[in-house]
Amino acid sequence: MTRDLSHSLTQSGETARGGALDLLRFAAALLIVLYHFGVEAPVSLADLHPVFERGYLATDFFLILSGFVLGRAYGGQVLSGRIGFLSFMRKRLTRIWPAQLVVLAAMAAVVVAAGFVGQTPDHPEHFTSLGLLMQALMVQAWGLTGGAGWNHPSWSLSALVVCYAAFPLAWRWIGRLTSPVALLALGLTAVMVGDLVCLQLFNHAIYDLNFSLGVVRAAPLFLLGVCIARIVERGAPSEVMARVLSALALLALVGLQLLGRLDLASIIAIAMIVLGLGRLPVRRPSRLIALGAKLSFALFVTHALTGLVWFGGLSVLVGKLDLAPWTHWALWAASLPVALVVAGLFHHLVDAPVQDWLARRRTRHPVGSTSAVLTPAP
Repeated sequence: MTRDLSHSLTQSGETARGGALDLLRFAAALLIVLYHFGVEAPVSLADLHPVFERGYLATDFFLILSGFVLGRAYGGQVLSGRIGFLSFMRKRLTRIWPAQLVVLAAMAAVVVAAGFVGQTPDHPEHFTSLGLLMQALMVQAWGLTGGAGWNHPSWSLSALVVCYAAFPLAWRWIGRLTSPVALLALGLTAVMVGDLVCLQLFNHAIYDLNFSLGVVRAAPLFLLGVCIARIVERGAPSEVMARVLSALALLALVGLQLLGRLDLASIIAIAMIVLGLGRLPVRRPSRLIALGAKLSFALFVTHALTGLVWFGGLSVLVGKLDLAPWTHWALWAASLPVALVVAGLFHHLVDAPVQDWLARRRTRHPVGSTSAVLTPAP
């Protein structure tokens, strides 16, 4: 979800691509794919080990990372007034909306084509006209019902649209804080209070909310990422402490998953990983890792389409042929490299060209860079 964000950081001179944080970004995208594809395995991966049920933590990582990267990329511009609200929102929306529209159009074409040859989705209730419209408008996570199905992981993109709109004001407010301890306490408190509120109002933890309440889930995590960005901007922690912190937090995160479902502790560990790695400069950037980071957004936004085609085709194949059990597993496992190939093609043939074209249009037709919302803080 963050190709453009990492590029912005490079342009602003904050950090370089190809470091440990980019590696985790790509790994998280893979985990999200494994989480969603796991239910299609011959034996659901969650039945093999409960750790496979916690792929949602990778989405939480992305939500925290989105707040962090926006803070590092745009925080200074917001406070100085060098970027206006309209310009900022146009950049963010044009980053995620075109890809979503292309994927939805492809999914609709697949469903219609399958219907012509007598094949219907296993869950036709997931492919309604209302759901398609809501996802095309990117409003499915705004508390409205009927927007499930189709490119279902895109609920987080819908939620981030609201977070983007709130970011300029949030950064101006957070920019007044200078204490790393206060900033970290603010971010973590937002997540804990959000969890308590969700338990009271919806009888679900914040991590278990319906996709239609995605904004409620995303907002505290995004704010936590913004607070971490402000901490790093203040030069904390030291590089030595950052290395120790990120290593210990990564070990803690892995250990927590082996112990059971400990969501709040896992979120704290993820936040510490982002803080530690986000503080470290990338002195030896890897081109391979940088490429993986670029592909992470394409992988995230296209894997539901890949799964629809791949597993729909396998369902037809298995129904017609008597395949050995190991063949089922082999064909399922092949879905992962196929998803990577599709993401690579989408990035190079669709996403990157569209973003380059939009960047040229922004250069020729700039939106005003000042806005009352972004008046520099005193």
